[in-house]
Amino acid sequence: MHYAVPRLLHEAGQLERLFTDVTVTSGWPRLLNLIPQSLLPASAQRFATRKVDGIPKARITAFTSFGLKFGSLLPRCKNKAEATKLYLWAGEEFCRLIVARGFGGATGVYTFNTAGLELLRAAKARGLHAVMEQTIAPKRIEEKLLAEEHERWKDWEDAPEKDVWEEKLMGREEAEWQAADLILCGSQFVAEGIRQCGGPVEKCAMVPYGVDVAKAKAEMPKTEMLKAEMGNRPLRVLTVGAVGLRKGSPYVLEAAKRLKGMATFRMVGPVLVSPEAQTKLREHIELTGVVPRSAMHEQFAWANVFLLPSICEGSATATYEALACGLPVICTANTGSVITDGEQGFIVPPRAIDPLIERLSQLRESPEELADLSKAALKLSEHCTVAAYAQRLLAALSALS
Repeated sequence: MHYAVPRLLHEAGQLERLFTDVTVTSGWPRLLNLIPQSLLPASAQRFATRKVDGIPKARITAFTSFGLKFGSLLPRCKNKAEATKLYLWAGEEFCRLIVARGFGGATGVYTFNTAGLELLRAAKARGLHAVMEQTIAPKRIEEKLLAEEHERWKDWEDAPEKDVWEEKLMGREEAEWQAADLILCGSQFVAEGIRQCGGPVEKCAMVPYGVDVAKAKAEMPKTEMLKAEMGNRPLRVLTVGAVGLRKGSPYVLEAAKRLKGMATFRMVGPVLVSPEAQTKLREHIELTGVVPRSAMHEQFAWANVFLLPSICEGSATATYEALACGLPVICTANTGSVITDGEQGFIVPPRAIDPLIERLSQLRESPEELADLSKAALKLSEHCTVAAYAQRLLAALSALS
């Protein structure tokens, strides 16, 4: 979804201007394109990935000094409260810079949660449409769920620090809902979170995302082949995303323990848990760490099933990638997947170990069902491409006209 929204709007002839912080597409940062990434320091490597394809440079305004200042200050934050304070400043300053530059011929603005309050208000004052995308469940919901997880799994991550700025950030997000004409949500879980916070759920529109991934399986494996494979080796279970409490990693570990010998587990992504938790994980699960996007095809091709029992998401991109590779998805409603329970995989209750293990065991014992779910996953992925996402997005925006 890298710069997907402005690119799709441009392709539809609906982009007046993209405002961003740092991009190697324009300004002096474009010189980073001339240097091999392996020779750049880590901070510069992060900026080198900020490339906007498919949008003319004349349509892009980058506030480079602002972006570099934010990028240099964030690593210096000593605690969560300092980081939250910095995010608040960045959101306000970004909006101030945009409003000062002007709206040109735009008839509306498109912002993201916690980063657009002043911009939304300025647009409304000028009679423009105000759209925001809520990329994840509301901060108030996320913090509550994660606090409960920290209490449940005390040795997995550092205890939450007192954050005196947290309430202000939550309030900013909730004020954005009131200022917006339309709130785009990637899943029902996100919209339900807005409702639980007393927000204007009537403004919400469900717009699931989309990805374009090379198919990991040119043709789906026949049932006979799956039977032979299951007879010779364990079920291969893949999880993709940051290893930590938010993605439900403790529940993956519990499943791996109880299915030892029947299933092999692999987790791909940055490991954000304590050394003690890492040790427990490595006893039962292969932890690969971060894998380059160019090599993710091999990870999905390795697996029989994709597992992501998340505690809090928006609509996890990895689930779309798994479907595109023909993998049945086992997840929670909080994962925000587009699957239908029992058709392209299974939806289990969050924090529930037994149903998760039951579904994995079911697929291990039934190659026929695994094959059927795999075919259905691939079929559903046809509706989860970037092109399909563009149609959903433009349809939602057209309702404002």
